[in-house]
Amino acid sequence: MSDRELYCDGCEGVVLFEAPPCVDGHDADCPELVCTGCGAAVLIATFTFRAARLAHRRRATRTPHRRAA
Repeated sequence: MSDRELYCDGCEGVVLFEAPPCVDGHDADCPELVCTGCGAAVLIATFTFRAARLAHRRRATRTPHRRAA
């Protein structure tokens, strides 16, 4: 069982959250957490993004705009 201190909206403060036994095999890295104060459940979601490839983008050359006086 893993423990973390996070802000809980129900308790309106920082309290201890714990990860219940995970049936999905995440063990200590389970994204489901439960507040030990009020029992509110939280899901911690992580996202993975690929790095953008800037080499394929072409920069358009623009002529400066001239304004009439």
